[in-house]
Amino acid sequence: MICLGFEGTAHTFGVGVVNSEGKVLANESEVYVPEEGGIHPREAAQMHNKNARKILDAALERAKIGSEDVDLVAFSQGPGLGSCLRTVATAARALSVSLEVPILGVNHCVAHVEIGRLMEGARDPVTLYVSGGNTQVIAYDGGRYRIFGETLDMALGNCLDTFARKLGLSHPGGPKIEKLAEESDNLIELPYSVKGMDLSFSGLLTESIRRYRDEGIDLEDLAHSLQETAFATLTEVTERAVAHTEKDEVMLVGGVAANRRLREMIRLMAEEHGAELFVPPMEFCADNGAMIGWTGILAHKAGLKQRIEDTHIQQRWRTDEVEIPWRD
Repeated sequence: MICLGFEGTAHTFGVGVVNSEGKVLANESEVYVPEEGGIHPREAAQMHNKNARKILDAALERAKIGSEDVDLVAFSQGPGLGSCLRTVATAARALSVSLEVPILGVNHCVAHVEIGRLMEGARDPVTLYVSGGNTQVIAYDGGRYRIFGETLDMALGNCLDTFARKLGLSHPGGPKIEKLAEESDNLIELPYSVKGMDLSFSGLLTESIRRYRDEGIDLEDLAHSLQETAFATLTEVTERAVAHTEKDEVMLVGGVAANRRLREMIRLMAEEHGAELFVPPMEFCADNGAMIGWTGILAHKAGLKQRIEDTHIQQRWRTDEVEIPWRD
């Protein structure tokens, strides 16, 4: 079976081609980068619409298949930005009807976990998923992926990007903050907010911006302190989940997984608990169509089906609302 996976929850429009043996035949994408400020949902959706055919054709060419070889269409049904989700859902529906093949909507967060498990061979990890739009600690139990901790306000990737933007740095801000942070080891005290098993980054962001503007603290020192504080909260909550579940695998996914300091902190924590750390290649940590295609195949093989009229988008589709019949 060959599945065509469409990703389009935010800034990335991706098309992946995956077969039922877990081989990624193609994984093409186009990323919207705003001229200024953060992501503008309508502009991102317009870019997705403009590039959809080009990316689809590139994926089919890379996979060396024709549209007649496609057996299933999967798409990111949520969570995400409404205008972007609608654009991708419309493209997926049109292709499903045209090719007369089944269609399945996939949860974006679950797809990050499943492509990570596929690429790294992880069996049953505690997953730290950190991106521009999501921050969650996830582990499988009782037929669903349970959220053991999550942000109560903004995702960490959004926090880093907003901080960089307020300082006049271009989007995306995360890599630029990381580079600045590497130039300092001077830790400045900033708000450390862990509330039970959940996290909050809005106060950390506000105080970091205030101290830069009002106190003139060196940018390198502030970037280092922001990273250390935020990553420490992530590590604490992930460690609690590992201790509670007694799982012996930890996986780091999402765009922020590219940060070397975060990887180091999670690796040290995992080692202390006798757990193995898995980090998929960055191509599959970032938003991509292959993860949607693979999760679509898993769902289809488990017997899940959808009618076209049931493929409406779900902007706030929570990870723990999704039944996972392909795992035992």
